[in-house]
Formats: sequence, structure tokens, C-alpha cells
Amino acid sequence: MTYSIAILGASGYTGAELIRLIAGHAQLKIEALGAFSKAGQPIKQVFPHLRHLDLPVLMQIDEIDFANIDLCFCALPHKTSQEVISKLPNDLKIIDLSADFRLSDPDDYKKWYGNDHAAKDLQKEAVYGLTEFYRDQIATARLVAGTGCNAATGQFMLRPLIQSAAIDLDDIILDLKCAVSGAGRSLKENLLHAELSEGYHAYAVGGTHRHLGEFDQEFSKIAGRSVHVQFTPHLIPANRGILATAYVKGDPTKIHDVLVSAYASEPFVEVLPLGDTPQTRDTRGSNFCHIGVVADRLPGRTIIVGALDNLTKGSSGQALQNANVMLGIEETEGLMMVPFFP
Repeated sequence: MTYSIAILGASGYTGAELIRLIAGHAQLKIEALGAFSKAGQPIKQVFPHLRHLDLPVLMQIDEIDFANIDLCFCALPHKTSQEVISKLPNDLKIIDLSADFRLSDPDDYKKWYGNDHAAKDLQKEAVYGLTEFYRDQIATARLVAGTGCNAATGQFMLRPLIQSAAIDLDDIILDLKCAVSGAGRSLKENLLHAELSEGYHAYAVGGTHRHLGEFDQEFSKIAGRSVHVQFTPHLIPANRGILATAYVKGDPTKIHDVLVSAYASEPFVEVLPLGDTPQTRDTRGSNFCHIGVVADRLPGRTIIVGALDNLTKGSSGQALQNANVMLGIEETEGLMMVPFFP
């Protein structure tokens, strides 16, 4: 069976990544591509690398006929997404890639994103989109909220350890490096090549990064008590990839065993042999997440390193994985591509 798909926000990085992934999917067909400023343009004009694909012309979202659309990906900016989704048909399956439905408490959304939530009724039915941990809920959901790419990386590394009480919950330090595509495609002065290349820098230092809202929500839910990680992100002059390093208190062998067991049947999360660490180049362009565990020189402390592609496993690949679950398709369909090399 073939399902009809719409992508809103198709002119951004995550929109382009969705098109790339769906082009290799046996059961999905793109019927509509929505955009704002680039509406009316053929996709080859916006993304020349997609010119070989037979795709509809970009159009204004309010001009799309959703009557025959089975599932809609919404890859729009924060705040815009909730306003658009609230006007879509009530029976349409939706996967939102923005932050608008990730935080279950609208007050938390206002705290981290600075705006009142404009679709509180929809928020009540949204399911958090970390597939490996919400698979059953996603299967019956109408609206799925994709995670932040940084939040996904940290959760793959730490969720099983919090669940099993393998680490000290009051001593978690997460240091994360993210490629520039994680900041989106809109023009920003600090992302100009001359100002970004040949160096990297910390940002949102001191606990102000928005993905901390997801860490607080999810880790505290698992633990049944308040859990607050110390988190500092860094922007690196690369197009794709996240490399996160967590410093925790706990036995490295036990931590490794817990992670191996947690992901033994997961097709997209691979735990490396104890002592090995991953690299972003090994997951680039793929839906895989690699995790490594190393014993620290200080007794009782462990270093955990995670790597994934922020545009794929951290966003659009995760969204397609969720779509497969929602539509009853084999979860790995369209996602088993080999990482880019070199």
C-alpha cells in the first residue's frame, strides 16, 4: 500500500532531508510540498541536488488540499508550527519537527520558548517522538512531537541509566558539540562562513538552552523525582553531526551492560565495545546513533560518548521512523541507508 504525504516547510534543511529519505521509501509518495517565501518555485530551484526527483511545486500551505493526504510532516519554525497545525484537518496524522509540542506543560513551553502556547488542546494529545521509548504510544497517535536533536542524543545515552539507577542522578554533566545545520537554514550573522569557520564556541551557557526543558521533563519522569543535568552545547564548523560527552558517577562495566541490554533489539542504536568511542563521521547521513562507554581514571566515574546525525536520527530520520510506526509500516523502511563516507 502507498500512503500520500505532505511536507510543510519543505524549503528548510529538515524538509530537504525528509524529501531525500522519502525518495527511497517504498510505501510513501510525496503529494504536496508547502512553503512560505519560496512558494511557486520548483524544488530543483530551491534544492538543485533534488532535481532528478519528480516532485510537486512548492505551494502556500493554505492552498494544499489535505483530503487525500494520509500523513503530514510539519517542518516549520517554532510558534509558526502550532498555529498551522491547529488549522489542519482533525483526522490527519501529523508529525511535528518543531519544538511546539515537545513539552507537555504549556507553562514549560512559555518558560523555554518565550511564547504562550497557541494550541493547548492539541498539546494534550501530542506524543513525544523518541521512537525507541514511546513506540506503543506513537503507533496509535494522531500528533507526534519530534524531539530536539541535542535532546535526542543525550537521552539515548542516559535514559536507560536513569531508569536502572546505574548512575548518580545528582551528578550528570553533558558536554555537546553540534554542527551548524542544527541552527536551521534562515540567515543569521553569526552563522556566516567567515564568522563560524576555523573555530567553535559554547553557547546558551549556564542552563539556558531550550532543550534542557526536554531533559528536565523526560529524566524527571523516568526517575520519579527532579533530575537536572548540567548541559553546555557548542557550535562546531561542520554541516552535520552531534557528538555528546557525558560525565557520570557509576561503574563503567555496569553502565555498559545496561546500555547493551537496553538497545539489544533496536536497529538504529549501537553500543560499541567497552572502551571504544564513536565519531560523527561514522553516523553522517544515517539514522544510526552510536554510543561508547569508557572508564574514567578516577574510580567510580564513567565517560559516555554519543554520536548521531542531527538532521537524520536527530530530526527527519526520527520523523520518518515515527511515520512508519504510525502507518503500520516496517519501522526500518527507507532508513537503512549506509552512512556517508568519506
